[in-house]
Amino acid sequence: MSTRRAVLMIADIGGYTEYMQYHRSVLGHAEAATSRMLGKVVRAARGFDLIEIEGDAAFLSIDAEGLGGPQTFDVVTDAAVAMHGAFHRERQLVQLNMCPCGSCKQTSDLKLKFVAHAGEVATQTIKRRKKLVGMDVIYVHRMLKNPVEVPEYLLVTDGVYRPSDLSPSEVAMQGVDLDLEGIGQVQAHFVNVGDLAAPPPQPSWPQRIGGTFAMVGRGIPYAVGRKRPPALASALR
Repeated sequence: MSTRRAVLMIADIGGYTEYMQYHRSVLGHAEAATSRMLGKVVRAARGFDLIEIEGDAAFLSIDAEGLGGPQTFDVVTDAAVAMHGAFHRERQLVQLNMCPCGSCKQTSDLKLKFVAHAGEVATQTIKRRKKLVGMDVIYVHRMLKNPVEVPEYLLVTDGVYRPSDLSPSEVAMQGVDLDLEGIGQVQAHFVNVGDLAAPPPQPSWPQRIGGTFAMVGRGIPYAVGRKRPPALASALR
């Protein structure tokens, strides 16, 4: 099985489990809201391939061929800023639509965080589905459990950023020690994504009205019992 070098990135919705559990009485709108936001996040990751949707997270990758030093870091930060902006624009549109349910009004509880790592991966095909495998795939997933207290952050390893790199973005990164299960102690760096991105514009009235009808339409199958959110269907039996 041949390997290649890739940049691996996970965009993870923080607060998802609590949000879905709290709003289980209006699961249709809760599922519709998070699906819309995650969809916008994936589409905003220009140049990255979607490997898999993992519940409340998107696992993405981009070929690292030709990337090195500051360029790798800039590709990752550009993608994080784009995904963060898309997420918050959609989140605000959901929150400000005219549906009065708690699910729509309290999407502000949801945050978006990122982890990124560069390493060797192999492609494995199982039942016509392609997946990335390798120790570095495990590595980037382990990074989601970390001591970073910033609600929305970009956390990267030395494979993506080194303090000695002269990045034109001049992002002020902070060092942090990670204790990754099965891997051990590693050094990483993080930044508050909110410090990199501009706040989203306020949606117009036509956008708010369109958002209202979209949420009502997507919530009807759940309200009448014809459909259940896949992430919680088994838990609610």
